[in-house]
Amino acid sequence: MINYLKEYIQKNPFGKITFADYIMQALYHPQYGYYMNDKRKIGREGDFITTSNISDIYGRSIAKWFYRKATELDLPFSICEIGAGTGRFAKAFIDEWKMISAKPIQYFILEESPYHRKLQQEELIFDENIKQIASLEEISPFDGLIFSNELFDAFPVHVIENQAGQLQEVMISVKDDLLVESLEPLNNEEIKSFLERSGLKLNNQQRIEIPLQMESMIISMSKTIQRGLVLTVDYGYTNEEWLEPARRNGSLRGYFKHQQINNILERPGEMDITSHIHIDAFIKIGNQLGLKHENTWRQDEFLLAAGILEELQENYDPNPFSDISKRNRAIRSLIIPGGISSSFHVILQQKGV
Repeated sequence: MINYLKEYIQKNPFGKITFADYIMQALYHPQYGYYMNDKRKIGREGDFITTSNISDIYGRSIAKWFYRKATELDLPFSICEIGAGTGRFAKAFIDEWKMISAKPIQYFILEESPYHRKLQQEELIFDENIKQIASLEEISPFDGLIFSNELFDAFPVHVIENQAGQLQEVMISVKDDLLVESLEPLNNEEIKSFLERSGLKLNNQQRIEIPLQMESMIISMSKTIQRGLVLTVDYGYTNEEWLEPARRNGSLRGYFKHQQINNILERPGEMDITSHIHIDAFIKIGNQLGLKHENTWRQDEFLLAAGILEELQENYDPNPFSDISKRNRAIRSLIIPGGISSSFHVILQQKGV
């Protein structure tokens, strides 16, 4: 893919592209993009792991939570999962639903990756109630739950820096046959508007990612949902956290075979690229679009509130490889202080309920 990118950049009238354009090509190019190829991405043999792939307990806990909320709020038993990955969360959710409800769940999956769509078709039995869709417009207007887990962190982002009070956009060009960064004065009005509305002020020499596509997705969700809930799970920072010294270089990074790669110009098309979401902006944009913010938890706090401890089997099994032992270890890994869940936030929004 590196040769394609060099040619793509050099063909640009300015001989340079934004980070957002680079990430879009590296992740979503139809032929070379990371998410579009058949390489295994999630799990031990992949490049990263998600909480929904640690154990089916995650999907089962969310199913129980939604059943209680839907019953309480008189919502249809319908869910749309955006970015469903391998389909393992969906399978766990559906399996649990069959055990707790006599009424079937209507489950829609919106997935960009052809490879993941194929894995979902191997994992799930699709019928009139369980479907893959190509866009949110197919189900609009929608009543129920829109759910995503680590969706927004994979969106293309622009990168800007504050240099002595002047905002610069970080661009990518080709020099000596290598991909390199360069700075130019910020002239993107959408980025300026995002910063103004978010209230975020950068420190001198601070670099940060600007998620314009995040806003586009929130707009799409708000247009789609008529009455129901939006549950978003992802890692991110508040405005206050963004200004901490440890964040001065931003959060953009890659993952290749479970190793963190700080220079995302390495291995384009071969590794995952992620950045932390802007939590305050996410909530503010949602409120402005009619998605009322209800609560934000750390993921471990949410799972505890959702009743995951009820799943802990009290009976001791000396066999560490038994299903009970594996299940209990998975539960503990999701709720232990400082564990994987402590890095994630769960944001609940509602509309019309």
